[in-house]
Amino acid sequence: MTTELLTPYERGNKNQTTTWQECIHFYQNLASRFPQVLKLIEIGTSDGGVPLHAGVVASDGLHDLNEIKRTRRPVFFNNNGIHPGEPEGIDACMALVRDFCTDSARLAALNNVVFLFVPIYNVDGCKNRNAGSRVNQVGPEFFGFRGNALNLDLNRDFIKCDSLNAQAFNRFFSAWDPDVMVDTHTSNGADYSYTMTVIQTQADKLGGALGQFLRDHMMPTLSQKMTARGWPFCPYVNPVHDIPDDGIEDFLETPRFSTGYAALNHTLGMMPETHMLKPYADRYESMRALVEEVLAYTVANAAQIQALRQDARAADAHRRQWPLQWKVNRNKPSKFRFRGFTAVYSPSQLGNYTRLSYDRSKPWEKDIDYFQHFEQSVTVAAPGYYVIPQEWRDVIERLQWNGLSMERVTEATAQIVQTLHIKKISTRPTPYEGHMFHDEIETDERTEMITLKPGDYLLSLNQPKARYAVETLEPLAHDSFFRWGFFNSILEKKETFSDYVFEDTASELLETEPDLKDQFNQWKKENPHRLSDQTAVLNFIFSHCRKYAEPEWLRYPVYRIMQDMAGLR
Repeated sequence: MTTELLTPYERGNKNQTTTWQECIHFYQNLASRFPQVLKLIEIGTSDGGVPLHAGVVASDGLHDLNEIKRTRRPVFFNNNGIHPGEPEGIDACMALVRDFCTDSARLAALNNVVFLFVPIYNVDGCKNRNAGSRVNQVGPEFFGFRGNALNLDLNRDFIKCDSLNAQAFNRFFSAWDPDVMVDTHTSNGADYSYTMTVIQTQADKLGGALGQFLRDHMMPTLSQKMTARGWPFCPYVNPVHDIPDDGIEDFLETPRFSTGYAALNHTLGMMPETHMLKPYADRYESMRALVEEVLAYTVANAAQIQALRQDARAADAHRRQWPLQWKVNRNKPSKFRFRGFTAVYSPSQLGNYTRLSYDRSKPWEKDIDYFQHFEQSVTVAAPGYYVIPQEWRDVIERLQWNGLSMERVTEATAQIVQTLHIKKISTRPTPYEGHMFHDEIETDERTEMITLKPGDYLLSLNQPKARYAVETLEPLAHDSFFRWGFFNSILEKKETFSDYVFEDTASELLETEPDLKDQFNQWKKENPHRLSDQTAVLNFIFSHCRKYAEPEWLRYPVYRIMQDMAGLR
């Protein structure tokens, strides 16, 4: 093989990773020399102004998206470099695509499966090379940085889409609709013998026959194949307590993460996490093996995977209840044969506390509890439609990027709707990925008559992307638009009062609004210590009276039209 067809990893000492420039030049050269195999395209631009590329490999040279969709070709998607300090997937993908180009047998083995890939997703972070930001990681010598040009972690951005990368990714993923996705990573955490661990789309959350297929067939088969190749893997080591000895549980990948986002599209998602303390060469080899085995599994089972995805989407159209939140079932553990190292607790040399370390000279192997079953903890009755007023443009465009079908209201229409009002909210005290994230939310439901305005949007759940709509538009969902602060303006009352004037007005309101008086009396019983606080007293009356009510205040501005409500249909 000529030197120009070797990757920087292969040319070096197997402890080096590619730069962004080397990587893109490598693919451009391959695409130029092997146009019947590889097509390289630009799908967007990063916040730092760097082009974002994707590649398409097909055994018969079919690279056209429309034709691929028309013929229902299976699509396998490999995403790399979302965290450029975890680069083994970047390097492995380069060599794998090169081998497709130069090895006719390997290319033919794709059959009719399209190999779709993003060489480097966080291109800004990849260009920000260093040798020190991965504090606990062994190699490579230099690597990229986790944050993008906006200092965002892109594996928290798939729903909120603050970055241009995520906006491009949403459109790209929606257009290609991959059947299987592998998003490559390196893990932090406990020490153990495995080089490879895997986070898969949580099977119960994926749901139905598709989730059962993932848990009962796909993962066991991949485990056998990887063990045969000398790279046995274990579930991502997410300890129930401090150390794996006490058991591990599945990582609940909400839609902010790649595999959780994939689940919204009924895509079988996998996030391989190689272990940070293993040599880079081992991490590279195990990552390449994992990608190859998932790809081979996809080729062998493509028809069944596509059918199960289609069935899952069809089932969504008949849902009467939608899950919004999930929790682990601690009463239903499985067993996993785990190979670990003995945990040692000893006095710290730095402070007055006990520190944890692992003694690699004392390995152990035993069955540990593995909590892989989750149950629905919050559900909602399925509406027939959501109403999204046109002024909420940031929300509407994200729905559009993800292929949601919506209608526009053509004339003013009175409509009975179900509204949600925010009763209580708890917000993180410090910013999280650029947002003040709302953790705890309580709402109450009301039935109201509203007027739909010409130009407002109606979103029916009778469509393939219904799950994306529910998990972003329902405030209580794990990663809803509301939690990420897209509707924060409704949390602020716009008018206020001058206390010396409102004191008399408040007394009049208590006489003219009996319900208000009852509420105020109850509040006084529950808060006697606050009766000396004029602002608290007047605020309660002002906030609860009908005369000066602001309908938009604390009313979530996306409405439900339930199946049994008269109106549009």
